[in-house]
Amino acid sequence: MNRINWRLLAILALALALVAAACGGDDEDTTTTAAAGGTETTAAPVDDGEPLKVAFVHVGPVADKGWSWAHDQGMQYLEDNMNVETVFLESIPEGSDSQRVFEDLAADGNTLIFGTSFGYMDPMLAAAENYPDVTFMHATGYKASENMGNYFGAAEEGRYLSGMAAGAATEGNLIGYVAAFPIPEVLRGINAFTLGAQEVNPDAQVQVVWTSTWFDPPKEGAAAQSLLDAGADVIAMHQDSAAPGQTAEAAGAKWVGYNTDMTEFAPSAWLTAAIWDWGPYYLEVAQAVQAGTFEPGFAYGTMASGMVDIAPFGDSVDDATRTLIEERKAEIIAGTFSVLPDPIVDQDGNERELGDIFGMDFFVNGVIGSPTG
Repeated sequence: MNRINWRLLAILALALALVAAACGGDDEDTTTTAAAGGTETTAAPVDDGEPLKVAFVHVGPVADKGWSWAHDQGMQYLEDNMNVETVFLESIPEGSDSQRVFEDLAADGNTLIFGTSFGYMDPMLAAAENYPDVTFMHATGYKASENMGNYFGAAEEGRYLSGMAAGAATEGNLIGYVAAFPIPEVLRGINAFTLGAQEVNPDAQVQVVWTSTWFDPPKEGAAAQSLLDAGADVIAMHQDSAAPGQTAEAAGAKWVGYNTDMTEFAPSAWLTAAIWDWGPYYLEVAQAVQAGTFEPGFAYGTMASGMVDIAPFGDSVDDATRTLIEERKAEIIAGTFSVLPDPIVDQDGNERELGDIFGMDFFVNGVIGSPTG
């Protein structure tokens, strides 16, 4: 495979720093140091034939050990299992300016482009219209076209299980939740988490603070501190940084993370997290694009498919809680348990039909805070 690392050095000018590609030989690896930033990449031996050019655009740094890091691990899995030439852009702001980024990648010959954040949806859709021969795939969105599809996974399944760990850990029955944006994926995650907490602790409540960020460690740490000051003794999050967990650790509280196993950042606070494995899906899509058989649509991975899981438990999760969570996980995988029941009781105590979870705009009973931000 070939791998190129592009780093955006001037966002407003959208000046992309193109990193030199490292191309592996038939018998041994080669290493190339990038001209910009001194980034070093290693290219493994490649198969015969023309590599598929694949690009990834991330809203945060791939070193966040969170959302963008998880997608970068998926890209590395793709590189290890297919003859591809990859490029990734990190810390690209959401919004209209990102359309130029997608179009530049398409003009550079990338056949398959992944955009891994919700706010890329409309810009990618516009870029896809201008480059009909390129396949665009958008993570977490819902708009599509003949050459643009969507993909995501049932994080709510992992959220429910992590909520069970939080519900068992809280002593004061108040769990703080540092949340990014009031969009359906975040709302259904909070709801599933709350229902999981209430399964093991019916008195548990979840208080939400919105940050309007995906990756802003100081702001997210401050939000966690505000929840601790309000009496929360467990912190959960829908963020890409470990700052909420580090804040919880400093306060002697517990922490449920997201995206990856972040134990290293707050080992005493750590309980578990909903985590991702994007690699097999990226490989499946790339192989289909190369074969000319891929049809963009909406893909939604689950625990049963392996896209979603939970991270290893922290030392403070007792054996009884671990066993209960594993039993519930087996039922989720088997399809005999739904983490979002229908009907469902909303924040005001009203029973309502669950409806389309991809358009979810309400909180369940037990959540403190506004679902509109």
